[in-house]
This record gives sequence, C-alpha cells and structure tokens, in this order.
Amino acid sequence: MKKFEIGIIGGTGGIGNWFADFFTKEGYTVHVSGRRTGMGVKQMAEQCRVVIVSVPIGVTGEVIEQVGPCMKEESLLMDFTSLKEKPVQAMLRHSVSEVMGCHPLFGPDIDSIDGHNIVFCPGRMKKWSRWPKDLFEKKGAHTIEMTPENHDEMMAIIQGLNHFNTIMMELALRGTGVDRSELKNCSTPIFDTKLGIIDKICTTDPRLHAEILTLNPYLNTILDLYEKNLTDLKRLIKSGNTEGLIKLIKK
Repeated sequence: MKKFEIGIIGGTGGIGNWFADFFTKEGYTVHVSGRRTGMGVKQMAEQCRVVIVSVPIGVTGEVIEQVGPCMKEESLLMDFTSLKEKPVQAMLRHSVSEVMGCHPLFGPDIDSIDGHNIVFCPGRMKKWSRWPKDLFEKKGAHTIEMTPENHDEMMAIIQGLNHFNTIMMELALRGTGVDRSELKNCSTPIFDTKLGIIDKICTTDPRLHAEILTLNPYLNTILDLYEKNLTDLKRLIKSGNTEGLIKLIKK
C-alpha cells in the first residue's frame, strides 16, 4: 500500500505523540491536533486517509461525534483508547468509513514496539483490514484481534484490578504515617519494584488511570471478587490461622 497522510487527534502528547513519531519514521506524512493547536477536525478528515483518535477516555465519544461525520467511506477511522466497546460503537454510529479499534498495551516511555502487545477490535473493515497489523508486526509487535467486549473484560483485570490494587497499597502506606525514606532503608527488591509502580500510577497521567477504573463497566464484578477475598484473607490472618493461610496461598 502506498504511503498516505495520517491524522492523529490528540497527537501532541502521550501515546498519540509517540505514534506520530512512529508513523513519520515509517515514511508517512502525519498531521496532529491538540486542544489548542494543529489541523482542524474537518480538514483532517478530508485530507487524511487514516484518522486516529487518541484523547482521554472521558472525551473520546465527543471527539468521535465531531470527526466521524466528516470521514469518507474509503477512509479508516481508528482510536487508541484504553477501553474499546463504547468508542467502537460510536465510530460505527457516527461514520460511514471503515472502523478499527486499537489499544497499544504500552506507554509512551518505550523506544520500540518490538515485543509489545497491540489489540485490534475490528468494527467495519474491508480494504484496511491488514494495513495497521502488517505495519506493527513488521516492527516486531505482537498483535491480537478480539471483540470490543472481550477487550474491556480483559482490561478490567489487566488494568483495572492492577491499578485498583496499586492505589489501595499507596493509601495503606500513607495511612501508616511512615516516611517513604524510612521504608527505603529497609526495603527489599520486590518492595522497591512495587513503590516504583505506585509512583508511576499516581504521578503519570492520573486522569488516565482514574478513567480506566471508573469507565470500565466490567470492573464492578472484579471489585466484588476483590472485596470477598479480602474479607476471607483478613479472617485467616486475624484469627492466626497459619495452616488455613498456607492452604489459601497454595490454592
């Protein structure tokens, strides 16, 4: 497929900016737009054969409503949002173009997509079905295709449960009143790793992590399961039931 122009809405920061650089290095002409700068949505849809929405989860639907009706039938509309069900539904509803949901499972701090996972959730595909996957796989990425619903169920575990547990640990640490420097003096390698994860979640794009938790409809089931197991675990520990706890850990 010949090189063409790509537009990224939200391409001035974060993962959108990372992919703007990626596509440029692959020989594509890339246009970006941010809150206050860059090409307008209508012009981008008219000029670019591929338009990618890469904005915060909470405003993704609003942006799709703006760009979708401007898309041409032979073009491709994509999104890089961490949730897929509602964005894919919105792209199908507000456009006549081909539609592909996409979730790069990494942040903008990596140097290469080699070895990293990228999920694709096809919405309405025909001639564009191979282009993004072929391009990413050529650079070493591992791609997987699934339904938007299955994706969001998986993210309730992989991102939702993970972030929830991380935030809970930080809240508990703060509740102890122990200074972080004191913890460092007695820290183990595993604990240092966990502190690094806490710092990343709590200081790098807090809105992203908050919306991953609050906007995934499948997370409620995971939270109920977490709460039940927390109650069971507390009961074993408070009663001094070592053997019962050993059995639980082995299980």
